[in-house]
Amino acid sequence: MYDFAIIGGGIVGLSTGMVLTQRYPHAKVLVLEKESLWAFHQTGHNSGVIHSGIYYKPGSLKAEFCRDGCRSMIEFCQKNDVAYDVCGKVIVATSESELPHLEKLFQRALANGIQVKRLSPEEVKEIEPHVSCLGGIRVFSTGIVDYRQVCLKYVEIIQQQGGKISLNSKVEKIINNGNTQVLETNNNTFYTRFVINCAGLYSDRIAKLGKVNPKAKIVPFRGEYYQLVPEKRYLVKGLIYPVPNPEFPFLGVHLTRMINGSVHAGPNAVLSFKREGYKKTDFDARDFAEVITYSGFWKLAVKHANNGIQEIIRSFSKTAFTRSLQQLIPEIQERDLIPTHAGVRAQALMNDGKLVDDFLICCDDNSIHVCNAPSPAATSSIEIGKAIVKQIPHQEHLLPITIR
Repeated sequence: MYDFAIIGGGIVGLSTGMVLTQRYPHAKVLVLEKESLWAFHQTGHNSGVIHSGIYYKPGSLKAEFCRDGCRSMIEFCQKNDVAYDVCGKVIVATSESELPHLEKLFQRALANGIQVKRLSPEEVKEIEPHVSCLGGIRVFSTGIVDYRQVCLKYVEIIQQQGGKISLNSKVEKIINNGNTQVLETNNNTFYTRFVINCAGLYSDRIAKLGKVNPKAKIVPFRGEYYQLVPEKRYLVKGLIYPVPNPEFPFLGVHLTRMINGSVHAGPNAVLSFKREGYKKTDFDARDFAEVITYSGFWKLAVKHANNGIQEIIRSFSKTAFTRSLQQLIPEIQERDLIPTHAGVRAQALMNDGKLVDDFLICCDDNSIHVCNAPSPAATSSIEIGKAIVKQIPHQEHLLPITIR
């Protein structure tokens, strides 16, 4: 019998396991992951950015988690010898119409307590010599890290604290027997008093297995990346972002220097026909049918039809993808880009066509379900873990006894 069972071995599930074992050192904690490796899906396919929180509405969970998470992630890396670099980033306006949005971003950064500086085109060139723009913002706290390495350290800490981890364990059924929940997996049966669902791309389905309705459906969006050939990496010193379209829920194609020295360009954002579909040809009949018959998806598609078409064009046309990058760095040519990994983002979508823009955490008496953990979930993972653990009903019997 476990006190807590966490479903999902991505960065949110593992950070929650780490915080649980630290908060309740006497508790029996179990982490279940259906794959043979930790951080196999969203965590292992992201851009590796430690975000500052500049984009998010002041007072939102995104803004609070990211601002605090940026600091706690850097502190964690320092304490545990995980390679990272606080290289900062520039956000640049490449047209007159983007300048007012750039100023709004600057004001939002100040409201979120983030250290930023306005930049003239000349000052941008001092930081990123090959960028062409009309103005920019420097965000000092943005960094880069390999989140898979962070996750492996989380796993190590969980094990040191006595937690149990189980790979190759796909949860297929949840039976609630009052004070006990039975988790039937593909190869074992586990008993627990409390379930925490951090299943990412499958979080809505796991919630329904536990008889919890998140009132939103996960719609998978694939983000495709290129990387600069090694001899062209000098074009990018750190991180270069465009001013995001305020009407579109994605940040746009940007350039990111990774912790290993490579430079990635992307992502675009297109509907994936499979929840774990990293290739254009990947297809799953159930996943596709769920999206295509969901009224919320069609309402979203109609609203963002023009932007969606442009994303699809970039997905199939390297020339179009290159043109997007040339708005930032005119010197980049098609021959400078080679395909690299893609990622799939689990985006919760409401029936009315509205994207769930913030974290969505659903609770009942003996379970918590993280049904939307959008970017910056990796940056914020330690803070998310703390927030999840705070929502667990009081477990005083599991706390260590202090003898006076």
